[in-house]
Amino acid sequence: MSSPRTEIYVSTDVEADGPIPGPNSMLSFASAAFTSDKRLLGTFSANLITLPDARPDPKTSAWWATQPDAWAACRRDLREPADALADYVRWLEALPGLPVFVGYPAAYDFLFVYWYLMRFVGRSPFSHSALDVKSYAMALLGTGYRDVSKRTMPKAWFDPAPHTHVALDDALEQGGLFCNMLAARHRNPPPRGT
Repeated sequence: MSSPRTEIYVSTDVEADGPIPGPNSMLSFASAAFTSDKRLLGTFSANLITLPDARPDPKTSAWWATQPDAWAACRRDLREPADALADYVRWLEALPGLPVFVGYPAAYDFLFVYWYLMRFVGRSPFSHSALDVKSYAMALLGTGYRDVSKRTMPKAWFDPAPHTHVALDDALEQGGLFCNMLAARHRNPPPRGT
């Protein structure tokens, strides 16, 4: 019987011009692949040409107007989505274990990544699964979901990393956060059922 492959935690951040893929475009995405002991295995990032029939959401455009540096970062070196997503799948499948999508919030980031993977590659190495950092924090802290925010999480979970709204910076930041949460859980494991 073969042993299960190691899980690789693929912290992923998306920058988009609206709330949903299709009507809106993913502008940029990045992933940072971590082992459970916080070893960074590699990163992937791409800035994308917008979808031909999509239109920016006015509220999101107004927010982007307040973020000129992040906007400039996600609009340089643009790639065709089909090419970028094919390279992304090759990168994911070359990782030395099973990729587990990690997002904050996973409901938003995974929505875009999964839609783009299915649209442009026809499959997802993540299957249908995504791990949400806030949900994991809720379980560790024993609180309600809406009681959890970065302000209510223990300061020890955070590394001194910037949150810039540049996809790779944010993927690295939240990947470190998630790995610190894993370490906290291993230091204080939950009681086993009887």
